[in-house]
Amino acid sequence: MKIKDLPTQEYILPGNRTCAGCGAALAYRHALKALGPKTIVVVPAGCVTVLHGMYPRASVNVPVLHTAFETTGAAASGVVAALEAQGRDEICVVGWAGDGGTADIGIQALSGAAERNTNYLHVCYDNEAYMNTGTQRSGATPCGVRTATTPGTGKAEQKKDMVMIMAAHGIPYIATACTAYPMDLYEKFVKARTIHGTKYIHILCPCGPGWGFDPADSIGIGKLAVKTGVFNLFEIEAGKLRFNGPSKREPTYDVEAYLTPQKRFRKFTDEQVEGTRQWAKETRRRLEAMPRASEP
Repeated sequence: MKIKDLPTQEYILPGNRTCAGCGAALAYRHALKALGPKTIVVVPAGCVTVLHGMYPRASVNVPVLHTAFETTGAAASGVVAALEAQGRDEICVVGWAGDGGTADIGIQALSGAAERNTNYLHVCYDNEAYMNTGTQRSGATPCGVRTATTPGTGKAEQKKDMVMIMAAHGIPYIATACTAYPMDLYEKFVKARTIHGTKYIHILCPCGPGWGFDPADSIGIGKLAVKTGVFNLFEIEAGKLRFNGPSKREPTYDVEAYLTPQKRFRKFTDEQVEGTRQWAKETRRRLEAMPRASEP
């Protein structure tokens, strides 16, 4: 797939309320292009709720159901059940939740939907904190990051590995993506739409205000996350993993290049920088130890 071949139809309308350089908005734009008009999106509280705007106006032109923070998986399951009762299998149901609505508050409903293998796609747009309520720490916040709820020495725990949690459910398709690589993201959404059962896509979405970088650097920050091994691009199908894009190559592990431009890491000690490097290496080692899928 080449950029010039992307659909010209836009499903996010001009004038939405996201911040400049918002990674979540970029991901949403390309995902909706891949999914097309026969899509229903279920959205809990979060940044994308802000993107949609306030009733009775909306900044997207696909049907959207706004639901409570913890209920994305349950609400999406209800939409799927209603469509199945009508014999309609052409509609793609998508739960579009942030890391708080996925890894923390929404994990129970998500796990239940995955256990049932509900025919929907759950997307986690991961900006690594509760951004639209003042940058509070989430389970996806990296270790050592200072937030409104982790002052002082920062978050004590490592980032929750939601991808492996979902892999443990045995669902048919899991993928990671990053807004810095839109064609990889687009192709994974096209693929997910064709698969029956619960699908899970985890997207790293750089956040200028929350991470503390110039909005113009949003794409560059995302590329550094992937190239340094802080975030890996891959797919898991039938328990087998395939690396994608730059992640096919060994990361540089030059994590300083990724950490230094972001104010949220500005008080990191040398020990914390080295800890991040070792965490990235260990994460990669665990991924490489999984059964590998052949190249398409």
